[in-house]
Amino acid sequence: MLVACQNLSFGYDGHIVVNGLNFSVQAGDFLLIAGENGSGKSTLVKGLLRLINPMEGKINFSSDFEQSRTGYLSQQTAPKQDFPAGVFEIVLSGNLGKKRLLPFYRQAEKRMAEGKLRLLGIENLQHKCFRELSGGQQRRVLLARSLCAAEKLLVLDEPFAGLDPLISAELYRLLEKINRETGMTVIMVSHEISAAACATKVLHLQK
Repeated sequence: MLVACQNLSFGYDGHIVVNGLNFSVQAGDFLLIAGENGSGKSTLVKGLLRLINPMEGKINFSSDFEQSRTGYLSQQTAPKQDFPAGVFEIVLSGNLGKKRLLPFYRQAEKRMAEGKLRLLGIENLQHKCFRELSGGQQRRVLLARSLCAAEKLLVLDEPFAGLDPLISAELYRLLEKINRETGMTVIMVSHEISAAACATKVLHLQK
């Protein structure tokens, strides 16, 4: 068991947004969190990331789980369009949580960044400037960065919203492949129907 939630409720200013949830996530699961706007999907993700505390209930993580080794990508993660950094620099920065107090990246971390670029089919972009890329290419770069951070868990909150539906569908298939071939546990919020085909479990939230 990677994550187990019992009678879980979240909210703001005393107002409950998500109420009485009971679910678990096993290592290797692909959990899709679905629901209409205002049902608390993003609030639940913030809770799972320990950015907010439960109003009621509790979240139990496996004893060997490290929050700092979780990869996270949201719709708002993207830097500004004129962000001047290079692609490889951005992907490599996913290893920041593993550097501890070291002032430099180790060769292993650089090799990992190169591997994630290959995995996502964008190794040819590593010397490009981020702002020169298309929207789909930028999301692949940011996904590669999140994968560098992730050891056991990848959390995605509407990661491909606003992209062309064909590009989104391709990226969802890529996530399914990563989950299936690497065993990476994925928790993803999405309102897109095509995302459901990737999931092994669906949690549907209601207002």
